[in-house]
Amino acid sequence: MEHGAPGNSVPPSPAPTVHRLPVRRLVAASIGNAIEWYDWTIYATFSIYFATQFFPSENEDLARINTFATFALAFFFRPLGGLLIGRLADVRGRRPAMILTIVLMAGGSLVLAVLPTYEQVGWAAPVLLLLARIAQGLSIGGEVSNASAYLGEIAPPDRRGRYSSFFYLSTGTAVLIASLLGFALARTLPEDALHAWGWRIPFVVGALLGLVGLWLRRALAETEAFERAGARARRLPHPLLTTLRSHPKAVGRLVGFTMLSTLCYYTFFSALGPFAVDSRGADDVDVFLALSVATALFVALQYPMGALADRVGRRPPLLAWSAATAVLIVPLSRLVGPDLWGLMTAFCVGLALYTAMTSIAPAVMSELFPTELRGLGIGAWYNLTVALFGGTAPLVISTLAALGWSTAFFFYVAAAAAVCFVVVLAMPETRGTELR
Repeated sequence: MEHGAPGNSVPPSPAPTVHRLPVRRLVAASIGNAIEWYDWTIYATFSIYFATQFFPSENEDLARINTFATFALAFFFRPLGGLLIGRLADVRGRRPAMILTIVLMAGGSLVLAVLPTYEQVGWAAPVLLLLARIAQGLSIGGEVSNASAYLGEIAPPDRRGRYSSFFYLSTGTAVLIASLLGFALARTLPEDALHAWGWRIPFVVGALLGLVGLWLRRALAETEAFERAGARARRLPHPLLTTLRSHPKAVGRLVGFTMLSTLCYYTFFSALGPFAVDSRGADDVDVFLALSVATALFVALQYPMGALADRVGRRPPLLAWSAATAVLIVPLSRLVGPDLWGLMTAFCVGLALYTAMTSIAPAVMSELFPTELRGLGIGAWYNLTVALFGGTAPLVISTLAALGWSTAFFFYVAAAAAVCFVVVLAMPETRGTELR
């Protein structure tokens, strides 16, 4: 007890408030993107088994190229999805837009799981495959922008990196499930069973995960930022044109770092697996194992990297990621081959570097545009960039490999990394700022 003159006692200091993460809300916001990337990943990784199921089997290389062409063509519907569903999110709310996207994606997964083969229905098989992928392309075009906006808008300014990390923490977990499922199926099922029906199992799982996501999102609360800005969004006559006229630097920055981000994603999560098996003689079980270990590392680093960006800023991690990728991507590609440890090193180093971007992607994108344009601005320009560079990545890498120029793709990624470094170097720091 303190002694002194009456009335001079010092009142106790209030205990510091402990911030509690709204984990259920963060998971509900992130799960749609997780399910969608799970589905896109299993499409790419299991394509080595089902390509000849939907296209004529006489020429396996052509069937695989056609399968990846369908993958790429569906991606060009992403900008349309980002435009339409992003605008819906800006004028009607983030929650209804996110429910729509998860329904489209789960429905597409179910169609792929039960789709008849080319042998059964002829050219109707690839047409139905394309329609299912178009629905999923529209869905993911709206999902990334809306979930990013939602996470950015519910986060305190000094914790936006931590909140953002849940986006790819959940996505990485879903991709890890896809990789482990591929590893388990490759180890337990004969190759002829994988080609005949085993590849359908992951798509059934994707449809079931979609139902879980829909249940989680049914009670999501709308963001306060949208409640304040929804009326302004509805009054904008030409919102897409406004993003170019009023926010051209934001558009340029979004395109600059998304170009490298999407190439990194498809290099390590989609294209590198089939490339390792088809062009470098790697065992498919080893590829699934290496990708599983690297994806676990990718998931584990998300929250620490998001917290780091809240302390040091957005630019330092992004500069380190783009510079290291420019220097290391070609040497890492030379490790891809029959050796398991070489595969493990290439996947782990590449994905560890990538976490510097993914952990804060929703924060960085949300900080570019004002609330009344956030869904549309991210949705349109992010997805156009992903369609141009990500959707074509598996097709480019498989075509170059067929021509005997397999390493040229990695020089392409290195060039994109150099461009990204220059873009990030010119960006202002936005750590701790209030969203516009």
